[in-house]
Amino acid sequence: MQYDFTNIHKRYNTGSGKWDELARHGINESEDIIPFSVADMEFVTAPEIVEALKHELDNSIMGYANPTQEYLSEVCNWFEHRHNWKAKPEWILTTHGVVDAFFEAVKTYTNPGEGVMLTTPVYHPMYMAVNFTGRKLVDCKMINTGTSYKIDFDDFEKKASDPNTKLLILCSPHNPCGRVWTRDELTQIGEICLKHNVLVLSDEIHCDLIMPGHVHTVFASISDEFANNSIICTAPSKTFNIAGLQTSNIFIPNKELRDKYLASLKLTNPNPKCNILGYCAALAAYKNCESWLDSALEVINTNRKLICDFLTREIPEIKAYNLEGTYLMWLDFNALGLNYKELERINHSEAKLFFDEGYIFGSQGEGFERWNIACPTRYIQDALERIKQVYSRYRRS
Repeated sequence: MQYDFTNIHKRYNTGSGKWDELARHGINESEDIIPFSVADMEFVTAPEIVEALKHELDNSIMGYANPTQEYLSEVCNWFEHRHNWKAKPEWILTTHGVVDAFFEAVKTYTNPGEGVMLTTPVYHPMYMAVNFTGRKLVDCKMINTGTSYKIDFDDFEKKASDPNTKLLILCSPHNPCGRVWTRDELTQIGEICLKHNVLVLSDEIHCDLIMPGHVHTVFASISDEFANNSIICTAPSKTFNIAGLQTSNIFIPNKELRDKYLASLKLTNPNPKCNILGYCAALAAYKNCESWLDSALEVINTNRKLICDFLTREIPEIKAYNLEGTYLMWLDFNALGLNYKELERINHSEAKLFFDEGYIFGSQGEGFERWNIACPTRYIQDALERIKQVYSRYRRS
């Protein structure tokens, strides 16, 4: 089947915060500018998902729904086929989102004042899950190599060895830095956490969005010991652009940990359920939309290469970090010598570019921008021309 990766649905006045930002800055539909911020795609929904939803609306009652055995089995089949991980249906708890899940995990497995590790800079709601719940942030700053990031394992083990450190929230693949952790890196993480009794929550929501030459390893797939010391957070939302249907799959292989999570969840949500259309769309996606995903990844990789080549040739002061996974490019503007708030102003007011500002991912992100490149290539080309036009005025040479 041929899929449409050239057209978009503009989402002005639909409740999309991503598109509302354009309107707040005076951008209107006639300018044909799109935002590159919040991590949902600007691709037309896979027709297999649309048809499944239409069929559900035509033939079902919109009542309460639980995940069916077919649903749970197809989720497991996807991970076995796509990631060589043989998960079991009974490990899965469904939630409204991965962010909801890791907030709940922090409350379930740690107490106020106890330490939660993050490898930073990192996805900003992870900071919130620590700070908003009264836990202590254990900040493991990654090593910036100039084109990528790596974990400082000496610092990581030192902080994991503190008896007050109880939980690691691992971003895998990493957002915003675009790393796909190798099996060796994940093994080192897992061994350190086992040694020091640190539970691992691995946010793998971007696990299907991997660039050529890289392989995602599910943390729990490495060993039974790692599986029993982990919570694996997944969702079809990023993979198939159905985040608005709020359906995520949380794998907890350890029954004791799973029961504890569910008991904690019921304190605030005594009858936890997702919605019937979310289950329907996710099932259709996992059963029928692998070809759509592969086609989307081709467009994303084309966009990645276009950005890297253009910046190297035209504005080398702006560095695009290696994108191994996710559709979120991490750009370093620091060589231009601009204050990070001035950088934000220039992007919005002069270049009409709407990225996610790097500083929201922590102080190490100052002077960086996160660019969502899951969109038709023509919008990338247009944005690059605006970057060239505007930032040529700010080059030091």
